[in-house]
Amino acid sequence: MGGQLSAPGGGGSLPRPVNADWMSALCPRLWDVPLHHLSIPGSHDTMTYCLNKRSPISHSQSWLLQLLGKLLPCVTRPMVLKWSVTQALDVTEQLDAGVRYLDLRVAHVPEGSRRNLHFVHFVYTTALVEDTLTEISEWLERHPREVVILACRGFEGLTEELHEYLVACVRNIFGHMLCPRGEVPTLRQLWARGQQVLLSYEDERTLSRHRELWPGLPYWWADQAKPTELVRYLEHMKSCGRPGGLFVAGINLTENLEYVLVHPAGSLRKMTLPHLAYLTAWVREQSPGPGARCTNVIAGDFVGADSFISDVIRLNEKLLPC
Repeated sequence: MGGQLSAPGGGGSLPRPVNADWMSALCPRLWDVPLHHLSIPGSHDTMTYCLNKRSPISHSQSWLLQLLGKLLPCVTRPMVLKWSVTQALDVTEQLDAGVRYLDLRVAHVPEGSRRNLHFVHFVYTTALVEDTLTEISEWLERHPREVVILACRGFEGLTEELHEYLVACVRNIFGHMLCPRGEVPTLRQLWARGQQVLLSYEDERTLSRHRELWPGLPYWWADQAKPTELVRYLEHMKSCGRPGGLFVAGINLTENLEYVLVHPAGSLRKMTLPHLAYLTAWVREQSPGPGARCTNVIAGDFVGADSFISDVIRLNEKLLPC
């Protein structure tokens, strides 16, 4: 359960993923542990790798920011983009690297077609939701013993009709791969049923109509720009006791207006990368399992930049008897 290794030959060779099948490579003693007691790496705002300077500003942002985006797009959009991108790897690369929780913020872009569903984080992505779900499905077909947790959230601009259209897409694309909600399954149970997808959906009305959807996962979001404050928040949440099912601890830093004004040449990437060693040190101290202070999914930004994914996977060894 290691990190990414360079292929022999040195120099310009690309790293080859060594975590692409980490679930099936787990010790067989862990195959009967429910998913909410395993340690699972995730990516925060998964789809932001496909933002660019032409991406329109979200309609959920302030009217002033939207106006500036229209009047001064060459200035406003690059500035917003710097603080919107949280990932460098595309979705297939994230899955290859071992990510098994994908944070999907779905939105309807008003300027597009009636069913123009994209992703959003301050600005709209270039990727279409249906295309991305198909890409995930095709990856799962190539890795039949890997399981993903897809968290559909946000739903900016979605009407009830669009929610039903999205669920129909999910059914059509994943089919028998979907695990209907119930008790959190183990890997062995999922493999026996040929199921690979748990899809959480943060819209109560839609959730009530479709058994193949799981409730939204609790996400511990610190909303802090300082890593020390982020860790303090996470430790406080642990002291209150873990949720009963699947949940996410986010180790993602969040900028505020003060931080942006003090760092005019900064970006979310420049803000995050210097602190990854500190945050990863916290990750290595965590333990999965049913205990009150145990963690489950741990989600971060720029997940391929260090050993984060392998460190989260390696925590599962703590569940094995000495």
